[in-house]
This record gives sequence, C-alpha cells and structure tokens, in this order.
Amino acid sequence: MTALHLKQGSSRKSAYDLKNPLNEMLETHTLTVLVDNEAGVLARVIGLFSGRGYNIDSLTVAEIDAEGHKSRITIVTTGTPAVIEQIKAQLGLIIPVYEVNDLTVEGPSVEREMALLKVCGTGDKRVEAMRLADIFRVNVVDSTLESFVFEITGTPEKIDAFTDLMRPLGLTDIARTGVAAMARGLG
Repeated sequence: MTALHLKQGSSRKSAYDLKNPLNEMLETHTLTVLVDNEAGVLARVIGLFSGRGYNIDSLTVAEIDAEGHKSRITIVTTGTPAVIEQIKAQLGLIIPVYEVNDLTVEGPSVEREMALLKVCGTGDKRVEAMRLADIFRVNVVDSTLESFVFEITGTPEKIDAFTDLMRPLGLTDIARTGVAAMARGLG
C-alpha cells in the first residue's frame, strides 16, 4: 500500500459518515507510532481513536527495542485527509509517543500480514483448495482427513483474494495478524 487508497463514501457504517457530510474521498493510511513499552500506552492510543469515533482497520503492536523499552504500533485507518492529519497530530501529543510516521505518504514502504485459514472439505473441493494454495505459495500447517489449516503471508490484498477463493471451497475459520509495515530504504 505505497499509494493512497481512495474510496468514495464508506460501505460500512462508521463515525466517518457523521463527520463527512460532504461525502469527501476517504483515504486509507498506514501509521507507525514509536512508544514506550509500558502499561497503559496502547490503551491511550486506542482511546484516542474510540473517543473521537475513528475506526482502526488493522492494529499490530510489538516490542522493537528491549533495552530501550520501545514498541512499534502499526495502525491502518481510514478517513478524509483532514481526519488523517488530525489523527497524526493527536497521536503526537500523547506523552509516551516518540514518533508518528505516515508510511502512506512518506515514501515507499513494505506491508505484510499473516493469516491462518481453516478449510473443510473432501473430494474435488479439497483438491482445488490445494491447487490454489500452491498458486498463492501458501503453506499447509495442519491437515486432517476433513480439513486443512493454511498459513499465508503477504499484502492484505493477497490475503483477501485467497480468502475469497477459499469461501466456496469450505472456509470455516480465519485468524489474521494485522499489518506489519516499515519504510523501505535507508533510515
């Protein structure tokens, strides 16, 4: 998602509809937030979103510096350009936040997500699920006579495409990690 992802209006009901009476274009942005790794920090960041009615499409958090006690929060969110700017400004005001980066506008970045999908089926559906898994370079991490659990890593769009193909073949469960992202190149 190195380019802006634009959508007119919103297909799901959210607070954006209330704050967007002119039906402005909505943009999806990937933000990374460097924070102290301490109790309550994530709650404060999430509180900013929930308190203002902003939606989080994806959220991942992990410690990136054990000695410095720092964590990176990666948030994918959608809003009008003004809402995105407001989110970034407000994130920067939270005390344990060191840095807020908008990977969508700051240059090329890499985004990946991992998902586990359980597909139940026999016969032709089972064969077709395996054929598609091979095309998508998906790993089988568990197998029984009636089901597979597939592990797929890639862009959210790749995972969405594979998921859509598995639905008619017996998709029964899915777990997704959320987007992990970082800027490309030096720095």
